[in-house]
Amino acid sequence: MHRRLAVLLLVAWSLACGEAATTTPGAAHAGPGEGALFIGNSLTMSNDLPGVVSALAAAAGGRLPTTVVAFPGFALEDHWAEGTALRQIDRGGWSVVVLQQGPSGLPESRVNLREWTAAFDERIRKAGARTALFSVWPAATGPASFEEVAESYSAAAADVGGIYLPVTHAWLEAWRREPALPLYSGDSFHPSGEGSYLAAAVIYGVLAGASPVGLPASVHTASGTSVAISPPTARLLQEAAAAANAQFGRSRALMRE
Repeated sequence: MHRRLAVLLLVAWSLACGEAATTTPGAAHAGPGEGALFIGNSLTMSNDLPGVVSALAAAAGGRLPTTVVAFPGFALEDHWAEGTALRQIDRGGWSVVVLQQGPSGLPESRVNLREWTAAFDERIRKAGARTALFSVWPAATGPASFEEVAESYSAAAADVGGIYLPVTHAWLEAWRREPALPLYSGDSFHPSGEGSYLAAAVIYGVLAGASPVGLPASVHTASGTSVAISPPTARLLQEAAAAANAQFGRSRALMRE
């Protein structure tokens, strides 16, 4: 019921947004570096998402090195106070810095996400890179909805002229095609292997300015993590990612051939 209602809500929101929410993937260089820095928490850490993005890029014949600064339960405000993420940004060499915190769908959380995205964006721009927002998913039990999460992250991206990574939409698109897909892990919040693979396909597609359809179903990351999806399911996830990116993604071709 939660999934079905979420799909209906986002379809209605998509229709209301109209063509303003639709973009055509294209090539636009984001920054002078070649790496992607991921700053987040356990949603980014699960199944080595940044490593999967890099592995998918390599499988496509390109290069998109990734680095991650992530701590369980951290919001962007926590990263700012802890300092490691800021030091990594200042080190430079990034094309894009991908920001992620919790679902942030509730009003006070949305304000927090937008405030700290703006603060990070100043540092990211000084380092010569672009800011991207990894729009995540709510817990299966709420309290935020998929629509509210998408609104928070898209607003934060728009505030700073950043890159929007529509993973929220892709999860709903995948469930529209196959409602029984196990995108959540057993705790009903963190992603399963399928959930992380779908997120990586979205992020790869936007950052590379390419379709994820046709990528391998199984990848191995540099950290030793393996994500293996059945070929039919991988194809479905790739198509869901491509559909979300075609409607909501902001393409920035970063992958080096």
